[in-house]
Amino acid sequence: MIENVLKIAAVQAAPVFLDLEASIDKAIGLAREAKAKGCALIAFAEAWLPGYPFQIWLGAPAWAFQFLTDYHQNSLVLGSAAHRRLEEAARDIGIAIAMGHSERAGGSLYLGQILINAEGETVLARRKLKPTSVERAIFGEGYGEDLTVVDTDLGRIGALCCWEHLQPLSKYAMYAQGEQIHIAAWPAFSLYRPAAHALGQEVNMAASRIYAVEGQCFVIAPTSVVDQRTLEILKVGVETPPFLEAGGGSAMIFSPDGRNLAEFLPETAEGLVIAEIDFDQITMAKAVADPAGHYAKPEATQLLLSRRPRRPVVYRDDVASKADEPA
Repeated sequence: MIENVLKIAAVQAAPVFLDLEASIDKAIGLAREAKAKGCALIAFAEAWLPGYPFQIWLGAPAWAFQFLTDYHQNSLVLGSAAHRRLEEAARDIGIAIAMGHSERAGGSLYLGQILINAEGETVLARRKLKPTSVERAIFGEGYGEDLTVVDTDLGRIGALCCWEHLQPLSKYAMYAQGEQIHIAAWPAFSLYRPAAHALGQEVNMAASRIYAVEGQCFVIAPTSVVDQRTLEILKVGVETPPFLEAGGGSAMIFSPDGRNLAEFLPETAEGLVIAEIDFDQITMAKAVADPAGHYAKPEATQLLLSRRPRRPVVYRDDVASKADEPA
């Protein structure tokens, strides 16, 4: 049974960059803190495991390759012992965990998000459909099936990464599934300041706020923080210009009418942004403007969403699922 009022937490913290196990330890500690404060759900930033790969933005591709092996080895494999640690922690603590991670599948990496319920079950595993700009140097792409909202004991929950929140059609595909709680996972906003305004806090928190208003849902927007350790590992200011700075945290939770439901932490601070949400606010918001319901005009504009995946290899000697059959 879904509770009408919940307390939820957005994480603003640095992972232990390039250290998967230590970052999971830190994530579990934050989950325990959130549970102690009465939260039913905690959400982490984009690629929080093992840290967002800022190296791809800092120098030439050949320079960034020096970090590739460590990044690959410390990316999360679904079904691995590291993944099971997160599931067991969610179950033992009794809290749902939404984690952003670099997903390793074979020799490829993807920008992934998982949602683990309080029983320790992974109920959502998705990939960013189109990595942004230079992210495509190391990450593969997702499928239409990754635009999915799932039913949980906490309500209907979905997730997107970073500039997926600037993709109108992807957003509409999520709205149409009756999303009630949305995880908007972001990295830290301290890259290329002040020149790249579009990569900063103002624009991207505005995108999170607009998502809440357009979709009439609660938006949890966790962010990472760039700490001094990360700057030292990436040799910022030593082998590259100082394109990345410490800080960049801007976690927030937004209501369906676009209000901040908490106070911002200082951008260099680590902690939890916590808010209480009331699903009656969704009912009120949708009574005014439901974009895929009474406020839609399907005879004028209509979205076509294909959630059938396309696999690189289809084995005809196997019993093929309809998902693997060509259209």
